[in-house]
Amino acid sequence: MSQPVDVVILAAGKGTRMKSAHPKVLHRLAGQPLLGHVLAAARGVQARTCVVVTGHQAEAVEAALPALAHGLSVQAVRQSPQLGTGHAVQQALPCLADDGLTLVLSGDVPLTRPETLQALLAAQAAGGPQALALLTVDLPDPHGYGRVLRDAAGAVCGIVEEKDASVAQRQITEVYSGIMAAPTARLRAWLARLDNRNAQGEYYLTDVVRHAVADGTPVVAHRITDPIEVAGVNSPAQLAELERAHQRRVAQTLLAHGVRLADPARLDVRGELVCGQDVEIDVNCVFEGRVVLGDGVRIGAHCVIADAVIEAGAVVHPFTHIDGAGQPVVVGAAARVGPFARLRPGTRLGPQVHIGNFVEVKNTTLAAGAKANHLAYLGDATVGERVNYGAGSITANYDGANKHRTVIEADVHVGSNCVLVAPVTLGAGGTIGAGSTVTKDTPPGALTVARAKAVSIPNWQRPVKRRD
Repeated sequence: MSQPVDVVILAAGKGTRMKSAHPKVLHRLAGQPLLGHVLAAARGVQARTCVVVTGHQAEAVEAALPALAHGLSVQAVRQSPQLGTGHAVQQALPCLADDGLTLVLSGDVPLTRPETLQALLAAQAAGGPQALALLTVDLPDPHGYGRVLRDAAGAVCGIVEEKDASVAQRQITEVYSGIMAAPTARLRAWLARLDNRNAQGEYYLTDVVRHAVADGTPVVAHRITDPIEVAGVNSPAQLAELERAHQRRVAQTLLAHGVRLADPARLDVRGELVCGQDVEIDVNCVFEGRVVLGDGVRIGAHCVIADAVIEAGAVVHPFTHIDGAGQPVVVGAAARVGPFARLRPGTRLGPQVHIGNFVEVKNTTLAAGAKANHLAYLGDATVGERVNYGAGSITANYDGANKHRTVIEADVHVGSNCVLVAPVTLGAGGTIGAGSTVTKDTPPGALTVARAKAVSIPNWQRPVKRRD
């Protein structure tokens, strides 16, 4: 763009129909707040700065901004009282430089593509350096939207809000999306001329179109066909509709890249999902944060996977929960995980590792070929190659105040129902007898048995329940 772009996001609304104690723009879609999606769109047009206009529950919205900015220069201004969209943009004007182009977005319209905004900015540039550009869309049912008025030559000559529209004007299906781009210096002058002589007694941002036309300034419209891109969220039902629309988009993109989805309608991506070739994903899987699936990975039904790298040829069986928040989980090539397994932050599985049903692993590294096939816990441990970790065995890594590490060297066999009390090291090639509680380091190649001698008491009488 020949001019720097500054973005103004309108995020002052109360969202009464959400029937929630939370600000509307902080309700989540695909795992992140609505406002986060809009800020991502602003980053997509390389915005120089972004001004978020807050109002209702301003403190909560402003507190969320640093985590949502991701490198974007963001500042907040407050609109109080809230006297309309034109009044909202007026509050942002002191933060905007006149050498720029102002792009106005809505904090509750999350699915506008950056490519669409780039096209709008291109339309503005094509209209001339002083042009005002509007994003419009045709709707079969335009109820509630401002209608775009055009003259006999087809040029945009105004926008009329529905409450102020005549019966004939309400038949117009081209509507204004709430998104516009204008040279900041001209926008400043048009906003100064707004008044509130209308059915709602508010200062409408749409009235700048009338002032631009009166000044002889070109008004151009970039007309799109996908209403989802400009759909706002005003109720839980609308939020749910946009969630599914977003997931359909994601599913179609994955399918186009060769990912096999058992049912595209039963997929939830709440972050970034990167897939290699010949990836298969069964139904009702949820992906959060950043998840990378290598070539030939298969994900079974009903898995929840967050912040993980799953390398080529690995299989994750149904009902597995992988959570790498803060410390991404790595599943090595050709590894097998699940069903009903849980991998927690800091877990790193080497090639061909097996983690079976009802096994929990946390902050632990398992080297190539190690196995923990069922009913076990490995926490804060380093496990060597080809270790077999028996059913019911656990690392006792917490002493009530601090965590301690367990080291199991290569080729160790740990029998069923063992307790390894950390800190402890099991020497390479050793065997731990079933039912042992190990509190000291064991030597390589040795059999270690640490359990009480069995005692049988003949004619033992079980306690009888008292009948008081």
